[in-house]
Amino acid sequence: MNGLRVYINAESADAHGSRQLVFYSRRAAGPYYCWRYEEQAGQWLCSRLHPPDWTPKTLCVASWKAVPVALQARLGEHYLD
Repeated sequence: MNGLRVYINAESADAHGSRQLVFYSRRAAGPYYCWRYEEQAGQWLCSRLHPPDWTPKTLCVASWKAVPVALQARLGEHYLD
């Protein structure tokens, strides 16, 4: 997945290291997506973020190791080369 970056919200990240349930992604200069884990559905769902309503100023790059395996798989499906 060339050029893919995964982010977390630095302001809402838990200092105690608990599991993140919200991630953000962007590939190259493309749009940002918000990924949320939906407990009832048991899967990761995404929505495209629109710049006028949202700003990425509070995001910081997430370590790939911090990204859950199920989300890594969904990202692979979403960003097909």
